[in-house]
Amino acid sequence: MPSDLICPNCETIYEAGPNEPWRCSCGHALEFIERPHPKGDPLPLHSLDTTDGLWTFFEFLPIEKRVTFHEGFTPLVDAPEWGAQFKLEYVFPTGSFKDRGATTTLSRAVELGVDKVVEDSSGNAGAAIATYAARAGLEADIYVPADVKQSKLMAIQRADARPVRVEGDREDVTAACIDAAESGEGWYASHAWNPAFYAGTMTVAFEIAAQQGWSVPDAVVLPIGHGTLFLGAYRGFTLLNEAGIVDGMPRLLGAQAAGYAPIVDELGGETTDEDGEGTDIADGIKIAEPARKDEILRAIDETGGDAIALGSDPIETALDRLHRGGFYVEPTCAVAPAALEEFRELDVIDADDDVVVPLTGSGLKTL
Repeated sequence: MPSDLICPNCETIYEAGPNEPWRCSCGHALEFIERPHPKGDPLPLHSLDTTDGLWTFFEFLPIEKRVTFHEGFTPLVDAPEWGAQFKLEYVFPTGSFKDRGATTTLSRAVELGVDKVVEDSSGNAGAAIATYAARAGLEADIYVPADVKQSKLMAIQRADARPVRVEGDREDVTAACIDAAESGEGWYASHAWNPAFYAGTMTVAFEIAAQQGWSVPDAVVLPIGHGTLFLGAYRGFTLLNEAGIVDGMPRLLGAQAAGYAPIVDELGGETTDEDGEGTDIADGIKIAEPARKDEILRAIDETGGDAIALGSDPIETALDRLHRGGFYVEPTCAVAPAALEEFRELDVIDADDDVVVPLTGSGLKTL
């Protein structure tokens, strides 16, 4: 049976079903009641059958595998010139880490008997939801900014989903999609609100730990828009600790784009934006109001983490350096590596720290 949902704020329980709410009546995000853990000691990486990708960790997931391309277990590679390891999240089927959440979210949709999904996105999440909806045989409407990149728009259209262009800022796109969901036009497959999406993104932590011999790095540097990968990492490492598989949490260090840095503003953190005008280069994280802002701040606090906002110059410098090093990623992806360098300058990260940086989106999406 599909897991019911619970509000961690007011403890209201909602029965699983195609008409389940996307948010509690008190305004808080919902979570799965079930928090499954595997039993016994984990197998070493060389003994794991990873042919199912991230679904290798099905024992952690409160969702049955139904819609998949066997995505996941992306490479973790040394990047000595950066003093870190890069997790190559851009090699997923649709070219971004959002496939982690798409496989679990569409699996949940099928589990519930949903006929149609709606999603709002600046591009990557929309392409992922559209692709996995096609795999599931479901209709999908993807609400996107009017100026969405053509490559991402084509990915949505070619999966036979319907893009709905919305004039205005990113919040206007979300508002239009929420109106559609609340009007009964589809199940809200939101990468920001839907707990099924985070069930997928938390597998990044399982993979990193397995690839490091069931240990955790000293720090993980991640981009923050809505924080889907950031919170996924936090949830995954938390579950690994609860299951007794690892002992300790990495510091979670966030990277935001100047002008769209509510987490950094809340923390009173550093901003490298010389002209004070913000940046539009990292369109994938131009989020002024993260749906789970309080959770992101809690994750930073509980892991001894931090967050920094970057202007155009360090992002463009990092992007060029990544390309010249053979990592063909999109501009938003360069925010976390750029932040890595800034955190070193600020002595937040020591030279000998074990650091992992996910590279989140393919440069092919910028063509």
